[in-house]
Amino acid sequence: MDKFVRLEGLVAPLDRANVDTDAIIPKQFLKSIKRSGFGPNLFDEWRYLDVGEPGQDNSRRPLNPDFVLNQPRYQGAQILLARKNFGCGSSREHAPWALLDFGFRAVLAESFADIFFNNCFKNGVLPIVLPATEIDALFALVGATPGYRLLIDLERQQVIRPDGRALPFAVDAFRKECLLNGWDDIGLTLRHAELIKAFEDRRRIEQPWLFA
Repeated sequence: MDKFVRLEGLVAPLDRANVDTDAIIPKQFLKSIKRSGFGPNLFDEWRYLDVGEPGQDNSRRPLNPDFVLNQPRYQGAQILLARKNFGCGSSREHAPWALLDFGFRAVLAESFADIFFNNCFKNGVLPIVLPATEIDALFALVGATPGYRLLIDLERQQVIRPDGRALPFAVDAFRKECLLNGWDDIGLTLRHAELIKAFEDRRRIEQPWLFA
């Protein structure tokens, strides 16, 4: 996965609490396990006025003009601002896949559902927990300021506002190291590729019947 070190990006506000994973990527789109192609169906039931189905030409579907991600001022956003308990519901890993495929690299919220929180780190999306007062302030700033951007510095563990105010956030040291280096579970395993190969070579000699 891509490294996450520093990100300066446009912020899109999703002012809803308890956004579940079926809202993030509805169940009918879970047939694929390719990790890509889910962005057009992110928040499908909110973004479009019709019922979405796999294989549809999304460019021909009617958009909901009231949904925040359809508004021109938020096009190209890389940071999603959300409310408490974001990512609740089922454990589908497709939820962070859809966020990432749409273009989001970070989500800021008061709290996250545990499984979704873990899945984000494994797929290159940084979930950041901030106090409710800071989240409230950011919603107000984003709403009042077209083109509002934030700088996220993972190494320093800070979200930096345009006025220079730094908002510290906590992150597990191991997860931080993985994001900084772009290591997903496969990448972590491949760091030991030579040891794995040596083990397999030795086992071919010691237990040849396994390879007959």
